[in-house]
Amino acid sequence: MSAKSVRSIVSTDTFACVRCGLTVTAVGPAGARRNHCPSCLYSQHVIDRVEGGPSECGSRMAPIAIAVLRDGGWMVIHRCTRCGELTSNPICSDDNQLILMRMAVRPLAQPPFPLEAFGDL
Repeated sequence: MSAKSVRSIVSTDTFACVRCGLTVTAVGPAGARRNHCPSCLYSQHVIDRVEGGPSECGSRMAPIAIAVLRDGGWMVIHRCTRCGELTSNPICSDDNQLILMRMAVRPLAQPPFPLEAFGDL
């Protein structure tokens, strides 16, 4: 099988978003595997990170935060809405930039302590 044939088979692999229903191509624009919806950033709990195999949970994985790697890459942090398991997945270039930025600035906009405390320093 030629590389072109393999590429066309991989690019037709799709899944339906568990939250918004969008049909999503499982391969991102850069050719990496995608496991979340580029529109709402939700995923499905299909891999058990603790056990290392498939998960029987199958619930929605809600995007809750952004982590920045040492090399500057961004990861979406997901939490399962049923069992609470956390996962991280690299963002794709076509992910919803507004949702990504909202998650990135949330710790600054809503700190876990009163901002008035800075007035006494």
